[in-house]
Amino acid sequence: MTTPEPTISATEDVTIYKSFDEMGLPEQLLRGIYSHGFEVPSAIQQKGIVPIKDGLDVLAQAQSGTGKTGTFTIGSLCKIDPALKRVQVLILVPVRELAQQIETVAKSISVYMGISVYSATGGTPVREDSKAIEKGCQFLIGTPGRIYDLMNRNVLSSEHIRVLIFDEADQMLEDRFKEQVMCILQRGFPVQTKIALFSATMDTEVVEVASQLLRDPVKILVKPQDVPLDGIKQYYIPLDSEDWKYDVLCDLYQQLNINQALIYCNKRQRAEWLSEKMTAAGFPLYVIHGEMDAEERKRRMKDFRTGVVRVMISTDMLARGIDVQQVSLVINYELPTVKENYIHRIGRAGRFGRKGVTINLISKDETRVRDEIQDHFKITMSELPSDLSSLIL
Repeated sequence: MTTPEPTISATEDVTIYKSFDEMGLPEQLLRGIYSHGFEVPSAIQQKGIVPIKDGLDVLAQAQSGTGKTGTFTIGSLCKIDPALKRVQVLILVPVRELAQQIETVAKSISVYMGISVYSATGGTPVREDSKAIEKGCQFLIGTPGRIYDLMNRNVLSSEHIRVLIFDEADQMLEDRFKEQVMCILQRGFPVQTKIALFSATMDTEVVEVASQLLRDPVKILVKPQDVPLDGIKQYYIPLDSEDWKYDVLCDLYQQLNINQALIYCNKRQRAEWLSEKMTAAGFPLYVIHGEMDAEERKRRMKDFRTGVVRVMISTDMLARGIDVQQVSLVINYELPTVKENYIHRIGRAGRFGRKGVTINLISKDETRVRDEIQDHFKITMSELPSDLSSLIL
């Protein structure tokens, strides 16, 4: 017997705001939004900012690259009292890189508000996080393990938290994070704390937890088949054997004029093997995964963002939320074992409406997985044309 899909429908009476000026935002915040470079709110921002500002719980689903970070950052910044030097907004995310990215955005948008923004994640000394919180951090982003640790040490109090955000909520409720997340929630939050869950996909578990945590939430949802990004061309290369993939990948690498690209593998061991093999063959690239030293991950992400290295091999650690604007190509060396991660992966090549290309290397053993992904998301992958000059990268 198959598990039914979640059946929560979107709230029908969500007001749509076509400009930031219409939202009733504080003047200093509005200045920060425009100086950050936002001009017109995206679809999720048009619907999601004001409910958070107005003190409502929110359950929001929006595809990768559509402005989720701006939505919950702007909305929650409205709830901060600059005179109160306590943590008032807490954002939970699955990985360090996403926390740092949100920190950068929040600092930029709040630049005229005179508030303190900080990210607390594993890989840095706890004393640094403690010092930042004691100094008066008001907007805190963190991974579940570090946030729970800070609460357990009585460094971080939930007493003044007005907004609690879960970004990538479906991943946050998977096995490796769920226990920590539940421990954080059991620490207790004020009754007036508002909660928002954001994700590109909504599985049954997220819907169930949302029903327990949220009070009369504003629901901003899209159907699974609406999640794929229109600006991304999706291709596949059929291969008789898994053993052919490496040679085909090298051939692609030599034929395409790549600006920046992400190559996805399912396991750390495969990612490292592929990196070593390609590096030995003279291809300049990096590999990154969750078991790598935090400082080394930070250095490699910085080099990738700045274009020092143009190709990154990654596990699904970089499938969620990470925005590197120049990424125009995603190659799935292996199709993901969790079909929702296909959407997260290809979303790296189409951030905020930009164009991109995805190429999937499909062995005979992966044909069924490919068909399941196409059926689930109502998409069509086309066979890669022999003339690659038509690909815009």
